[in-house]
Amino acid sequence: MPAVPRFRFSVLPRVKFAQRAGRSSVVPRAVPLALSVMTRIIAGFAGSLTLAVPRSGTRPTSDRVREAIFSGLESRDAVAGSRVLDLYAGSGALGLEAASRGAASVTLVDNSKEAAAACRKNAAHILKSAPRGRAVAIDVSSSPAQSFVAAARQFWDIVFIDPPYELGRAEIIHNLEALVPRLSPDAVIVLERSSRDAALTPPDGLTLDRRRDYGDTALYYFSLTEFSAADFSTTDFSTVE
Repeated sequence: MPAVPRFRFSVLPRVKFAQRAGRSSVVPRAVPLALSVMTRIIAGFAGSLTLAVPRSGTRPTSDRVREAIFSGLESRDAVAGSRVLDLYAGSGALGLEAASRGAASVTLVDNSKEAAAACRKNAAHILKSAPRGRAVAIDVSSSPAQSFVAAARQFWDIVFIDPPYELGRAEIIHNLEALVPRLSPDAVIVLERSSRDAALTPPDGLTLDRRRDYGDTALYYFSLTEFSAADFSTTDFSTVE
């Protein structure tokens, strides 16, 4: 597989021509550069690897918040060998961080064509960095989040939901409801929202384990209620895709 180039998007300064002593000269105008947002994998086999980020419509999770998320997940031994879903994936940083830290499979979902393209490039970059013998499957879908979950037949152990802050509460609740039958018994959902938003009450089938605020970011951790988890007691998850 060919190497995936690293991308840096910028706007070149405009120039104007001036007549001086009968000759044309180029005088740069004071136009600031529009620097792209860059993010990286924090730890694991792809640690420090830079990821391409779409130029618009993406709000990458900060390193501080991402490290807090994975510190909590790894303290529960939840990442190694897990099946991960990353909804509203953007650059795919959350899902790919899980891949770098030992997840068995990762699915990145974003209906933005630019974001899906960035996810594919970043996934190829991650897979190229994987050590020999490390098996990890990474899939990318450009379907809308609701449509993807509604049509899904697989189960997940970790689900990241990092939608645009302006996404309505009704759509978030709908996503959470649709995920309930697609979660393994010990699954965890990590939802990222603005800390200024009103507290989110989970739908039936899910329990809010805790909320943690980091500046403008609020993280909600959900798990299946005991009743919902009991519904899966006879399911053999090792045979389900």
